[in-house]
Amino acid sequence: MLEKIASLTQKLSPGLRQVLNNIGWLVFSKFLQLGLSLMVGVWVTRYLGPTQFGMLTYAITFVSMFRFASLQALKTIVVRDIARTPTTKNETLGTTFALQLAGGLVTLLAAVGIIYWLQPNEPLTHWLVGIIAAGTLFNAFNTIDFWFQSQVQSKYTVVARNSAYVFVAAIRIGLIQLQAPLIAFAWARFAEMVLGSIGIVIAYQKQGNHIQAWRVSWQRVKELLQEGWLLVAAGIAIYIYVDIDKFMLGSMLPDKSELGFYAAAVKISGILDLFPMTLASSILPKLTALKEKNHQDYLDKLQVYFDISTLIWLASAIPVSLLSHYIVQILYGSDFAPAGTLLSVYVWSQFNSCWGVARGTILTIESKLKFNLILTIIGAIVNLILNYIFIPTYGAMGATIATIVTYAIVIILINFLIKELRFVGTLIMRSFNFYAAISRIKKLAQ
Repeated sequence: MLEKIASLTQKLSPGLRQVLNNIGWLVFSKFLQLGLSLMVGVWVTRYLGPTQFGMLTYAITFVSMFRFASLQALKTIVVRDIARTPTTKNETLGTTFALQLAGGLVTLLAAVGIIYWLQPNEPLTHWLVGIIAAGTLFNAFNTIDFWFQSQVQSKYTVVARNSAYVFVAAIRIGLIQLQAPLIAFAWARFAEMVLGSIGIVIAYQKQGNHIQAWRVSWQRVKELLQEGWLLVAAGIAIYIYVDIDKFMLGSMLPDKSELGFYAAAVKISGILDLFPMTLASSILPKLTALKEKNHQDYLDKLQVYFDISTLIWLASAIPVSLLSHYIVQILYGSDFAPAGTLLSVYVWSQFNSCWGVARGTILTIESKLKFNLILTIIGAIVNLILNYIFIPTYGAMGATIATIVTYAIVIILINFLIKELRFVGTLIMRSFNFYAAISRIKKLAQ
């Protein structure tokens, strides 16, 4: 069996083999984290219960409100630029690191200051937010991951980060056994960020690279911010677009258990994001190079990309929706029973990850990032309005409905309303011709 697989692999082009190898490592990473999440993350959720889990989720969501300041949105630009001009590696990485470190500091100060102002009589919430926000300082080391992604060599970051993830998972188990308080789990999250950063630095150095060679260029700062400000600004809208539901549930409803149920359903559905995200991170450098060489071949590959994305969505959503109550019961127990109904509906919103990530890849390659800002602003406005209308009456289910309607408008409908994006709508529609889609996928593998 292994010999047949090896023989088939050798028939593929070197570029495709490299992409598949990179996807393999990323999938391995996600499945390892998925396995630990099912064994440890679910255990932690059950231990904390709906209310405390809701409090932790609220703190994480609150800090996420400032994530635009950490400039993680520069990733696609940095990966693209290094793939195009490898000689600028040290200047690009050094400048990106400096920008992200400064952004992490802004995140820490802003999050702590604002939560204290909003909720002055809740010291536990202050500590949770402060600890989680401090961890964002170490996001600066994701710059190294940008480098490995540009080289389609994600296996090194996979080993580094998962080593930290496994170690901290063991710590979380120990905390449960010791009946540790909620704040201890926030510190565990912080430790994971620190250890993951140390690991990725070691991996980078072992590949013959040197952080000491990085340099900060003010000209490069201007270039990155000039192009990346659209992505950074979009980050604010993205928070409202994606996470405002959790923030509003935690703020508008006095009982944090409702947020706990919703967060549990979203967490299960979010596991499915690993497929489109893994595919996108591996295919971006190759599609970028292909567009420069053969435009028609580039368009053909885009169609296959959307074909695969649609199949991923349906293959994930259908079984999870049908088995949602059993999944929640097995994972979280009867205390989280209301999350089953939420999951059966929410999982259909996964088309956002599949088609949204694919469209985002296209906009990055074709330097049409202005549409990211336009689309996310529209999505943010729609989602904010819908959540404001539905949450007071329907609670977590209202947030679920608001999410699906928002995604349908922004990910599907709007493509047909903007001339430059109509071809994306066509790619989505064509992907529902399953016979043709499977034929195109088979042809690619030959």
